[in-house]
Amino acid sequence: MSNVTSQSECPSNACRADHDRNAPEIDLLTPLTIRGVTLRNRIAVSPMCQYCSEDGFADDWHLVHLGSRAVGGAGLIFTEATAITAQGRISPGDLGLWKDEHIEPLARIAKFIHRMNAVSGIQLAHAGRKGSCAPPWQDRGRVLNKEEGGWSVIAPSAVPFHSEDPVPQELDLAGIEQVIADFVAATKRALKAGFKVIEVHSAHGYLFHEFLSPLSNKRTDKYGGSLENRMRLLVEVVTEVRKTIPDDMPLFVRISATDWVEGGWDIAQSVQLARVLKGLGVDLIDTSTGGTVPTATIPVKPGYQVPFAEQIRKEASIMTGAVGLITEPSQANDVIVSGSADLAFIAREMLRDPYFALHAERELNQEQSWPLQYGYAVVRRSR
Repeated sequence: MSNVTSQSECPSNACRADHDRNAPEIDLLTPLTIRGVTLRNRIAVSPMCQYCSEDGFADDWHLVHLGSRAVGGAGLIFTEATAITAQGRISPGDLGLWKDEHIEPLARIAKFIHRMNAVSGIQLAHAGRKGSCAPPWQDRGRVLNKEEGGWSVIAPSAVPFHSEDPVPQELDLAGIEQVIADFVAATKRALKAGFKVIEVHSAHGYLFHEFLSPLSNKRTDKYGGSLENRMRLLVEVVTEVRKTIPDDMPLFVRISATDWVEGGWDIAQSVQLARVLKGLGVDLIDTSTGGTVPTATIPVKPGYQVPFAEQIRKEASIMTGAVGLITEPSQANDVIVSGSADLAFIAREMLRDPYFALHAERELNQEQSWPLQYGYAVVRRSR
């Protein structure tokens, strides 16, 4: 896909194919412009929970963690899943944006990312029935009781994630309206903090994915049953978020393209959802999989989720990001060159190697863009 500033410039696959034939080859290091934002390359730091906030506040760990990936040359740096309410956290250590006091430390992070010639993004999230859990290094997935700092959780239906978990409270219509309002309020705070890209989290079995999947959504009202109804809450939130942010600001949505379970959410429904979201002004589908039920069998291997990003990109004519065991620059480059996706989202490999993008520049024979503070010494020593 060529660099485009809006999805409407190339509304059909045929148009895109004609455009691509006349364009220079696009690779991992080719800049990408989405609306009014230009990424220096197509490497995105995927949202990765750190589980070390207190009361939702970002601290020096988050500044160094995200800032070092910006120093390392990635084009787009996402915060971890940032809860729009205290109840919407996965764990007590999650980042939050449910009160104005959260803005200042996040603004410091966004400002530093921009200083490094990268773009800051924030993923807004609500954990739904998968909230109130212990951090993974204690007892992954164990639900905390109130004495341990836990809280009651909400969901589309009174169906727990694990059968032994407490039953979540089914959201009523007033509760749904409050979720929408909370996402809008968090979006406004994200704008004040200076973030350049907003991503709505609708994957991995969290609240919006719970509404999408018939495995977790057993409602009989306008938010359950048909595909249109199960998409309704996400559609309403995306509509309000798009109205809240500037026209030149990119809007992403992360989805799980499949539950990996018969009778659950699947790629065909994901394509239909992507088409609807595109019409609402969403610019890119960040394509992951799984998370709705603990019993899914997932065929994990390098690049196992890339085909889903490719199918959504092709059939919904929307930009996509690919994620999932992308660990080598050459592998990430192949994702872009092949036309499977427009961004390569790197997660665990970024934890191992904050300078993944700089190493990709070297491997792909491009002059490395070291920060000035490092570059004079690195380049001089290499000569």
